[in-house]
Amino acid sequence: MTTIVAVRKNGIAAIAADTLTTFGNTRLPSHLDASHDKILHIGDSFVGVCGSAAHHLVLANLLAKTPDVQLNSKAQIFETFRKLHPILKEECFLNPKEDEEDPYESSQITALIANTYGIFGIYSMREVFEFTQYWAVGSGHEFALGALHHAYAHYDTAADIAQAGVEAGIALDKNSGSPITLYNVALHN
Repeated sequence: MTTIVAVRKNGIAAIAADTLTTFGNTRLPSHLDASHDKILHIGDSFVGVCGSAAHHLVLANLLAKTPDVQLNSKAQIFETFRKLHPILKEECFLNPKEDEEDPYESSQITALIANTYGIFGIYSMREVFEFTQYWAVGSGHEFALGALHHAYAHYDTAADIAQAGVEAGIALDKNSGSPITLYNVALHN
């Protein structure tokens, strides 16, 4: 899958990701993949998408043609993905089943968002979280979280902390690989 991290510190939000795509045991490294960046630029937001490679293209397409995309708060992100869910099912043929015990249909999407209003996470049942310092998603997230926890106290910039998190994912997760893509945005006061 991937390692994607988002960090906020000293008035800056950073989002970073590895660039490896995997298909089972097959690895597609960035130098062979013309679209290796896992972070979408949607309006004034950066959206790091993990999971199926199809999600990236589907979300890029849908979010670009949806005029009222709002990703600046938990409520706006929830509403955007709530409106996208039926479109994902009807137009993109999303399979919304994960577990029979789940209370809601799944959108099958996990993503981190960084913009001038903060850093957020969206999960498969449209759960939205706002993070105060950092977070990680993807198959390398546990390694990244450990690195982020340590780096947050030792580095001054969100970019350096984010880089440390993704580097840990790349070093320890078989489904993450270099190089790293990283974006910064100044936080709104």
